[in-house]
Amino acid sequence: MTPQLALVDCNNFYVSCERVFRPDLTHVPLVVLSNNDGCVVSRSNEAKDLGIRMGQPWFECQALAEAHGMLALSSNYALYADMSNRVMSILSDYAARHEVYSIDECFVDLTGTPRLKQTSYDMRERVMAWTGIPVCVGLGPTKTLAKLANHIAKKHPRSKGVFNYNDLTPAQKTKLLGQIDVSEVWGVGRKISARLAEHGIHSVQDLRVAHTPTLRAQFGVVLEKTQRELQGTACLDLQEMVPDKQQIISSRSFGQTVTEVAVLKDAMSTFVANACVKLRAQGSYAALIHVFLCTNRFRQDLPQYNPSFSVPLPQPTNDSLVVNRWADHLVGRLFKPGYGYKKAGIMLGQITPVGHTQADWLEPAPAGDTRLMQALDGLNQRYGRGTVKVSTQGAHHAWQMKQERKSPSYTTDWQSLPCI
Repeated sequence: MTPQLALVDCNNFYVSCERVFRPDLTHVPLVVLSNNDGCVVSRSNEAKDLGIRMGQPWFECQALAEAHGMLALSSNYALYADMSNRVMSILSDYAARHEVYSIDECFVDLTGTPRLKQTSYDMRERVMAWTGIPVCVGLGPTKTLAKLANHIAKKHPRSKGVFNYNDLTPAQKTKLLGQIDVSEVWGVGRKISARLAEHGIHSVQDLRVAHTPTLRAQFGVVLEKTQRELQGTACLDLQEMVPDKQQIISSRSFGQTVTEVAVLKDAMSTFVANACVKLRAQGSYAALIHVFLCTNRFRQDLPQYNPSFSVPLPQPTNDSLVVNRWADHLVGRLFKPGYGYKKAGIMLGQITPVGHTQADWLEPAPAGDTRLMQALDGLNQRYGRGTVKVSTQGAHHAWQMKQERKSPSYTTDWQSLPCI
């Protein structure tokens, strides 16, 4: 039986989430900006038609925005995460095997599904009806071909949002892949595309039929696997279980330059809280913390200072209070007056499962109060993140990122519920 892997991808996801609650923006050129309202990270089709590029700095777009009435919104990650969970919950009803690949993409194994084409359209229509998010479905025998089929489903209106690569004849596959630039292949970026062009590989079909030993020698085993996937041989399995993280990083660029150590410590307390929540969620301990500070590397006219320091903990822990004490101390050691800091963060390393921690003869129990952390997580999960926090967190707001254009958190905040 031919494998039928479907990649369901939300169209212009961040923009689509905003339009669900703002139908007046349906045909308005719209973009969503990155942290601190810096760059474009999501574009409506109308904005794409104006020539707005992904990752383009917003200050470069403002003249175009004024001329064409384009609107920009700040990122609302809580809203996007909640809408993503709703979409993925719907898709999980269609197959037991599925992989949530990213916030707006999901692989679904539809192998053996009767009336496959109709099921694909039903899946698309249900997501739209239940969430308001438009999606496209691409089907193929491998993950790489499914992603390529999804690209075709988005670009060609005749497909009506669904394209099955497996329905093509060998001649049709050769003709189609010959018309698609190799840069559209999953994992092939601009630099690799330029190198492939030097070897005469310009289209997806060129990569598909390229000499395999030469390809592996010049580009490595990863691109060889991509070629085999394009040939219909599955090299990438569905990851139904997300593996535990081996490193957890929590960092952020500040909305404005920070010059006071108290403000840096306040920001670090928030980063510690976020990192430790993730650590406890996967049932792990960390035995190493790494703290770093950064000045603004884009301002070469200002003095630069980018210190960092790693500390092995006496006992592995996932306790926010314990980690926060160490982080607070390290920030004090790293801080130097006279510099303007633009970013800071913490990394937790040497992560192991809770039950696999090696005991210490002199101090057998891991540091921290497990019951206190369970209570803290329970309250924050019930009443919202940040409801209960350590005393060093939240006293200063100078480091908070800029979100001057942020929409309400319609589905995650009681105070922001839309009223009719």
